[in-house]
Amino acid sequence: MADKVFNVLFLCTGNSARSIMAEAVMKQLGQGRFHAYSAGSHPRGEVHPLTLRALHEQGYPVDGLSSKGWEVFSAADAPAMDFVFTVCDQANGEVCPVWPGQPMTAHWGFDDPARADDRDPAVQYKAFTFVLQQIVTRLRLFLSLPLDKVDRLSLQHQLHQIGGTQAGA
Repeated sequence: MADKVFNVLFLCTGNSARSIMAEAVMKQLGQGRFHAYSAGSHPRGEVHPLTLRALHEQGYPVDGLSSKGWEVFSAADAPAMDFVFTVCDQANGEVCPVWPGQPMTAHWGFDDPARADDRDPAVQYKAFTFVLQQIVTRLRLFLSLPLDKVDRLSLQHQLHQIGGTQAGA
C-alpha cells in the first residue's frame, strides 16, 4: 500500500472557494501520492477570483481548477475515491451520492470566506487567506498519517479528529 496513489474528493456547496483550495493544496502537498478533486452540490460554475489570488500568491497551482457538480464523481466511469471530505457545513448536511470505491469520509468544516461581511477588499482577501491556511494545516495533519500502517477504523477516527468532530458524528 506504500506505493498506492489515493484519490481524494473535497466537497462544498458552490465549489468556488474551500473545496477548490483543498484540491489545489493537496495536488501540491500530496506530491503525486494523491490525486485531488473537488466538486459541489450546487456549483457556482466559476472559481471565486479571491480563491485563485490567494492560491497563486501562496505558491499553489491554479491551472485546471474549475467549479463542477459532484455528479461527475458519482458516475459509473468516475475514479474510485479513497477519501471524501466535506469542507462546508451545508454540504455536510446534504444527502450525498453513493461514491464508487467505498471511500472513507469525514467533515472538515471551514467558514465560507466568500461570505465575509466586510465590503473592504483587503478584509475579504484576508478571510480567504485565513481559510487557506486552515486548510493547509488540516491537510498537513492528514498527510502525516501512516495510511499504510493503520487499520480502517483507526484511520476513520483520526480523520474525524483532524476535522474536529467525533467519530460517528
